[in-house]
Amino acid sequence: LEAAWVGRAVGCVLGKPVEKLPLEGIRALARAAGNWPLDDWFTARGVPPALLAAYPWNRRSATTSLAENIDGAPEDDDLDYPLLNLLLLRRHGRRFTTADVGRLWLDELPAGRAFTAERIAYRNLLLGLEPPATATHHNPFREWIGALIRADVHGWTNPGDPRAAAEQAWRDASLSHTGNGLYAALFAAAAIAEAASGRADVHTALRAGLAVVPPGARLAEAVRHAIRAARGERDFDRVVDRLHARYGHYHWVHSVPNTALVAAALTHADGDFTRSVCRAVSGGWDTDSNGATAGSIAALVAGRVPDRWAAPLKNRLATTIAGFDGIGFDTLARLTAQEAARS
Repeated sequence: LEAAWVGRAVGCVLGKPVEKLPLEGIRALARAAGNWPLDDWFTARGVPPALLAAYPWNRRSATTSLAENIDGAPEDDDLDYPLLNLLLLRRHGRRFTTADVGRLWLDELPAGRAFTAERIAYRNLLLGLEPPATATHHNPFREWIGALIRADVHGWTNPGDPRAAAEQAWRDASLSHTGNGLYAALFAAAAIAEAASGRADVHTALRAGLAVVPPGARLAEAVRHAIRAARGERDFDRVVDRLHARYGHYHWVHSVPNTALVAAALTHADGDFTRSVCRAVSGGWDTDSNGATAGSIAALVAGRVPDRWAAPLKNRLATTIAGFDGIGFDTLARLTAQEAARS
């Protein structure tokens, strides 16, 4: 579990500087630093100023997530939601309701830290709407990636039981998502639960994820296509190009292309942690979210995170979720293990 928390944080931090950048910008920045195929943190060292001007780093990520600046894991919604779901289980146990999730958000999630579908659901809660209307009322983002990034704790606390993890994730995701946005959360929770069993390789974990998604769903088709593409091509750049050609019409935060990319990255990396997170981030779209999910699964399969990735995070996570700022991943692992053991 400690590896899973660290792996999620590593993938998130790796992807933060290039979130929202087009694929050609990600490749150009990494190549200019001698870091392509991607194998290390992004850096501004050696990158021509004109290239940095053409493809500026995302938001404030340059101060927290470039190799020369990393000093612990900075706050990110991809790390805030696992903290919230750990709180959810500590307060309500496995039998929590979707309404419990909503009340927790109102109590503990600063409104400014909610985005896209979660922000709309938050607004709908303030308007007095109840689930499932919170997910559907004026919510154009309800098939985006937000529910997927909330799924890890449901998988971590149901090791070896993908269906229980998916059912838990369903109750969580239903607050803000429908359709493929909800299916992405089920897929991730089930895959993570299978990986957390300690007996599964990454391919078995991905099959467990697919088993809880309706086979006719667009998300299931995309994941199956991505896995086939990754198995049949040695050059991962070509896999990415095929995925962008097929799914590039979706918004870059939509669940369908991003879940497909995560599945392709994990398949192609065959259980190796570094290759998993680097492939997930190098494929573009929602880079920090994809790196985080790939890092969680790959760390569970590998059982550890290489020190060159873990050391810069200094066993410290920043967050605005009350009571957790500066917490260590070892402590988070112990708290998660307690919930996994609770009946």
